[in-house]
Amino acid sequence: MNEVKNSYLGLIFDVQRYSIHDGPGIRTTVFFKGCPLRCWWCHNPEGIDSGKELMYFEYKCLHCGTCAHVCPMGAIEFDGIPIIRRSMCIACGSCSAVCPSDALKLIGKEYTVGELMKEIERDVLYFDNSGGGVTFSGGEPLYQHEFLLEVLKECKKIDIHRTLDTSGFAPQEVLASVMDYVDLFLYDLKLIDEKEHIKYTGVSNAQIKENLRFLVDHGRAKDVIIRFPVISEITDTADNVEALAEFISSMKGLKEIDLLPFHDVSEKYNRLDKDYKMTVHKSPSRERLLAIKGRLEGIGLYVKV
Repeated sequence: MNEVKNSYLGLIFDVQRYSIHDGPGIRTTVFFKGCPLRCWWCHNPEGIDSGKELMYFEYKCLHCGTCAHVCPMGAIEFDGIPIIRRSMCIACGSCSAVCPSDALKLIGKEYTVGELMKEIERDVLYFDNSGGGVTFSGGEPLYQHEFLLEVLKECKKIDIHRTLDTSGFAPQEVLASVMDYVDLFLYDLKLIDEKEHIKYTGVSNAQIKENLRFLVDHGRAKDVIIRFPVISEITDTADNVEALAEFISSMKGLKEIDLLPFHDVSEKYNRLDKDYKMTVHKSPSRERLLAIKGRLEGIGLYVKV
């Protein structure tokens, strides 16, 4: 048993305790690193790349230059502020380890199954008292499906409620391998038109649609909450909302959808030296959210905003 717990490694970029928006009750949300999608509006850009990376918080920086002196690769140039040459950085963490103000943070930590279970089990009392549990998010947890499966199995053994927050973009056999160990699926639907989906996420939505139908066809519709990111001028268009309603209506048993209003996270992209493609930086209006809510309630869904 211990061999299994220690033979798989997962790369996690955060373990967030006392979450109340990622499933029922009080939850511990585990954020997996790596995602095959490249959504323009992604609010967790630190979860996109599959390897470790540095995040720089300029407002914390003391401008001491210590980071540049300790970097073994010479990847940090100091000219009043540290300039990270990303192509040279090996994400060893030498700089973040000596930064006196935590202005540099290494994103991504390796866990064995046993190590992650210790983190999760710390909160069992909160789970038991609130009807909560653990939520696996990201990034895309199915991107590290072998590690995820072993953690799910360990959680099931001790009756911890398990929620999977997923884009649905994975081979069907991967989804099938974890399905019986998941209590609740938070399933993202973004854009129904395939060309639009490719434009704004970098991948086709064909597999995502097929995998949702797979869950429904296997009697799991009652365990699925659809999550719809409401992005002004991209996902909130009349055509997309109508197509979303029609697609959901084509499957029996889906009962609930969460509307997730866009929030600008451009500062996160700056901290990672990543390009932020969004040109619209405002959240959708309350009127637009209520209109979408009304349309989806019209097909019998319980809608949360």
